[in-house]
Amino acid sequence: MEIICNQNDFNNAIQLVSKAVASRPTHPILANILLTADQSTDKISLTGFDLNLGIQTSFDGTVKNSGAITIPSKLLSEIVNKLPHETPISLKVDETSDNILIKSDRGLFNLKGIPSDEYPNLPFVESGTSLTIDPSAFLKALKSTIFASSNDESKQLLTGVNFTFKKNYLESASTDGHRLAVALIGKEKHIENTDNLPINESDLSVTIPTRSLREIEKLVSLRSSENAIKLFYDKGQVVFISSNQIITTRTLEGNYPNYSQLIPDTFSKIFNFNTQKLIDALERIAVLADQQSSVVKIKLDNTDLASISADAQDIGNANELIPVSNSAENFDIAFNVRYLLEGLKVIASDNVLLKCNLATTPAILVPEDNFNSFTYLVMPVQVRT
Repeated sequence: MEIICNQNDFNNAIQLVSKAVASRPTHPILANILLTADQSTDKISLTGFDLNLGIQTSFDGTVKNSGAITIPSKLLSEIVNKLPHETPISLKVDETSDNILIKSDRGLFNLKGIPSDEYPNLPFVESGTSLTIDPSAFLKALKSTIFASSNDESKQLLTGVNFTFKKNYLESASTDGHRLAVALIGKEKHIENTDNLPINESDLSVTIPTRSLREIEKLVSLRSSENAIKLFYDKGQVVFISSNQIITTRTLEGNYPNYSQLIPDTFSKIFNFNTQKLIDALERIAVLADQQSSVVKIKLDNTDLASISADAQDIGNANELIPVSNSAENFDIAFNVRYLLEGLKVIASDNVLLKCNLATTPAILVPEDNFNSFTYLVMPVQVRT
């Protein structure tokens, strides 16, 4: 195999697929990137696959001889990244020894590869469900909920985001047991049925690991100007395909919790805040709150000002008043300030509604102008008075 390509194209492709290379491989070849070259199309493809997450990308170059080889990911990344930008790079493989010669105008490198026939095949979905999704809609659903997923590997199903693809809208949800984020993106035709999208009684519901979603988010962000991205699902595997990239990931198995029943139907107390003013105040108060317990208290006294405070014992305290309009009597409630801020920062509405019943029961934050589009449930913190 012999190729010539642009350093920038090669480097970008390596950086992308290396995210799917195993950091602690169970087999030496899983620490490698698969490089394939096709002389008939002058296409060069790179693949990383750790048996859970797989990323494949392709770019144009000059292919003098077709072939395939796997190359140590870390070494290849460091070498190509440090070569002069935008300069030609040639790569030649000795088929008898699997030696790889990389040349640039500054010098040459010799690496030892592993034959490509030992590299595991990326799983491709041959049957099952296929959808065409709107990149911007999927990206919005992902960004609105990914932050609330769990980091606790013992609750594996909660370490991802659950997506439900319906005929004319997309629903995403994530929870870590302390808070719940639910986004509804729809009423327009964001999802098209290309083959066999299940009917309403059995809408496609998949839970995708957060780690995989971080890479899928990058792919979708790069392709957000495209009309559509293909999604294929079958037997615990999801594949996303854009014009020149493929990401495949295992899904998290099991039935995602029935989160809709966690959200109260009615609320006795509703408070209306300016979203940005609330964020700014919480970030200032968080300077003190983060010194100890991350707890922030919100005190409402049936006036047009709410008191936001934090008390870090033996360190200091902070208090700030911000405007609020409300429909309730005197009321005190406390939250983890980081949970509040993470939810508020994905709300695009100018104003946000804080809905509560008791200081000990779940509260929700919803955008004032489109409260069906996003619901953020957060458990209050019990504070001794």
